[in-house]
Amino acid sequence: MKTSDKIRNVAIVAHIDHGKTTLIDAILRSAKVFRENAAVEERVMDSNTLERERGITIKAKHCSVDWMDYRINIVDTPGHADFSGEVERVLSMVDSVLLLVDAAEGPMPQTRYVLMRALRLGLKPIVIINKADRKGADPDRALNDTFDLFLELGASDVQADFPVLYGSGLEGWMTADLDAPRPEGMEELFQLIVDYVPAPDVVEGAPFLMQVSTLAWSDYLGRIGCGKVLQGEIGKGEIFRRYRTAWKEEEAEDDYAIIGTSSEEALHLWVTDGLERREVDCVTAGDIVWISGPSDITIGDTFASPDLTDPALPPLDIEEPTVSMFFLVNSGPFAGQEGRAVTIRQLRERLERELRTDVALRMEEIDRADGVKVSGRGDFHLAILIEEMRREGMEFCVSRPEVITRRDDGGHLLEPLEQIVIDVPVDYQGSVIEKLSRRKAELISMEPTGINVVRLHFEIPSRGLIGYRNEFLTDTRGLGILNSRFIGYTPWKGEISSRTRGSLVSMDRGECTSYQLENLQVRGILFVRPLDRVYEGMIVGEHCRPNDLPCNPTKQKALTNHRSATKDSTVVLNVPRTLSLEAALEWIDEDELVEVTPLAIRVRKTILDAEQRRKAAKRISQAS
Repeated sequence: MKTSDKIRNVAIVAHIDHGKTTLIDAILRSAKVFRENAAVEERVMDSNTLERERGITIKAKHCSVDWMDYRINIVDTPGHADFSGEVERVLSMVDSVLLLVDAAEGPMPQTRYVLMRALRLGLKPIVIINKADRKGADPDRALNDTFDLFLELGASDVQADFPVLYGSGLEGWMTADLDAPRPEGMEELFQLIVDYVPAPDVVEGAPFLMQVSTLAWSDYLGRIGCGKVLQGEIGKGEIFRRYRTAWKEEEAEDDYAIIGTSSEEALHLWVTDGLERREVDCVTAGDIVWISGPSDITIGDTFASPDLTDPALPPLDIEEPTVSMFFLVNSGPFAGQEGRAVTIRQLRERLERELRTDVALRMEEIDRADGVKVSGRGDFHLAILIEEMRREGMEFCVSRPEVITRRDDGGHLLEPLEQIVIDVPVDYQGSVIEKLSRRKAELISMEPTGINVVRLHFEIPSRGLIGYRNEFLTDTRGLGILNSRFIGYTPWKGEISSRTRGSLVSMDRGECTSYQLENLQVRGILFVRPLDRVYEGMIVGEHCRPNDLPCNPTKQKALTNHRSATKDSTVVLNVPRTLSLEAALEWIDEDELVEVTPLAIRVRKTILDAEQRRKAAKRISQAS
């Protein structure tokens, strides 16, 4: 067991796709965590199938490496803005951060956010200019922009005097001097971590104290809490006190109160050894540990020795949801044919299981018996949950994402505000600015970033981004890059025009025919192919006009004695638009749903019967 002066705890933070997980691959290889003949997949820390497919980190992951006589504990953090709250909590249990910046892109919105949190906690970051060997890389510009960002965020003189390494996580090298011969391995990074990152600040011989920063779940043990032991030690089977705290709303901002306490037993203790958790009999100050025992562990809980007086630590902030949608039982005619049709009870149970570890998620009852309201940090946060449930074989429907509003002390309505950074070819910037201005976006700044490429900074209500990303890709011919980050709340900006085109709605049930799809494709963009099954109320395409158009994609050509034998073989159909889950959630309107099954993503009207839809629309118009 390492003493605290031989332990280094660091987190790797960066904007999405700047190379955090790939860097950890190189660190693990350089530290010889794997056998020489072991078959190791790329991005080994991304153990979830969805993480591998999408190339992102969804949950924070822990690993450790031994170098020389030191134990280096590393936490890989999510880079997507919807999972930024997990980054905040992880920073509470490390002593420094490795801030990765892409040598070509430079600092991006999430770079600003994670650096701001690290600086506020007093951490001294190490800056790594990653992907220094990629085409279009400009390490000097990236470093200068990063230094400007430090100053802009109010870094102290000590924090702004940060060490810098250049390298490539993919190629597995790091160096402090790009002009020197390229080294092999990550030795310079290990040496810098040992020399620059402070050892855990612990009080020798003090009673046990730790705070829970992240959660895991075991079907056998229940919730498992993870955090850094701040002082003292605890052994397996020992008794400790659990304290739960909360901020006092009416008092000073830094004042908090104990809202619950109990006596608990440390049933199991683990530390991270390489990529695996290893059960141990005792943990000491400085260790990042996993502990089970209390049945209702939650983020921010303080675990302390009974000998400590006034041990409770301030609560850790848990991010509030900004987007919600309804999760409904699948009421379509294909229910149960492509997966497991779930009841409302089963739907609740699955969501309650997710709530055990995802503290940013919320579930609440609504005034209908076939669904619940689920809220999260963003539409991508909820889309990941939907995709996981779908892959478990569940069938259900979800509604269009809606932003969560609040009111200030004066009763004024507030809505979520996002900062977006767009890299786009100059030829398309006019279209982007025009479309975003209609969605109440405000252009903050504009700067060139390369040959014929411009970077646009906007602030926009979260409502304005719903349904825009696919339109953005179309307007920029797939060449634009859009990144966004939630930055707070702003006064309500007024009405924002939603989708400007209607739907092609099926009037019948059956299989689509080439004959009818050929006629329909002149009316809009199709979502279906020949022989695809459809039903009444299912949306088969996007109408070229604002209104909905009823249609019958199953209609067959009438048989006559005047018919060419080769007529059907000469039908030419456009390639239909395939809606991914995220694209479908962005596309649907208020009176539409996304039907999710293990085999298909469909869009449909909330009310399938055409006559019932007309009556409902009439009631709404009369009420308004």
